[in-house]
Amino acid sequence: MVGIYTLTLAPSLDSATVTPQIYPEGKLRCSAPLFEPGGGGINVARAITFLGGEATAIFPAGGATGEHLVSLLAHEQVATETVKAQDWTRQNLHVHVETSGEQYRFVMPGAAVLEDEFQQLEQKVLQLSVGTILVISGSLPPGTGVDKLVALIRSAQQQGIRCVVDSSGDALAAALEVGNIELVKPNQKELSALVQRDLTRPDDVRKAAEEIVRSGKAKRVVVSLGPQGALGVDANGSVQLVPPPIKSQSTVGAGDSMVGAMTLKLAEGASLEDMVRYGVAAGSAATINKGTRLCSLENTNTIYDYLCRN
Repeated sequence: MVGIYTLTLAPSLDSATVTPQIYPEGKLRCSAPLFEPGGGGINVARAITFLGGEATAIFPAGGATGEHLVSLLAHEQVATETVKAQDWTRQNLHVHVETSGEQYRFVMPGAAVLEDEFQQLEQKVLQLSVGTILVISGSLPPGTGVDKLVALIRSAQQQGIRCVVDSSGDALAAALEVGNIELVKPNQKELSALVQRDLTRPDDVRKAAEEIVRSGKAKRVVVSLGPQGALGVDANGSVQLVPPPIKSQSTVGAGDSMVGAMTLKLAEGASLEDMVRYGVAAGSAATINKGTRLCSLENTNTIYDYLCRN
């Protein structure tokens, strides 16, 4: 099968905890923290691994937090290629409040990636084989401009590497200007920003996604629609898949699970419909879990089978 690699420029060590209630100034007694790997591309690689596929995560790792992150991925049997970074890998905090069911996500700025560190990451990317799928996912760290991202995508495509981009804002817009992106997964708000108009009518989302495909910016656009599933568009048509009603415990990791599942199907040469179906199944499966956990193979397959029958 086609090789899959992911690139995460702003990885994180994520910790999740539970507290009975949250209020200012007082001491909030919390459960023992659960540590998990974090960062867009890293989570995509994890999701692919959990679903029985193979993916290698490329990322910078610095300090004790970076070492902890690498060890957690090794425990999950996720393949990695790292560049030693001067700045410590950031640590994020997710707090679940028992009494209200609310979640609080404290996201720290990514560690800076120095010029020589970025060049080492770029070298790892450009050594990939022709036809390899590279998923570039997550935010850009402080000091890394979109110009570097654009140059990296151009160089990778010139090497015959197929790029999937899951980002937002200026980074996503800049990546699409390069063109020929294999797959992007904006939500409705992000898609609206890309086409610079409101998407209020039922057909607006589909037409905006078709516009991006027709322009040659992306071969496939899959718009995540929350409880309404996702709308996928390519040159041959469109498809919308809606998941069964599920009690959501957490939306953390749903998007990365979705991208991981769709990338796995993309590598298998699956149809747009099957790719979106599996992506919706994995994204929905991730919402069943509390905290920062991603999709499981069992839950994903259960939802996928349901979508195949309905």
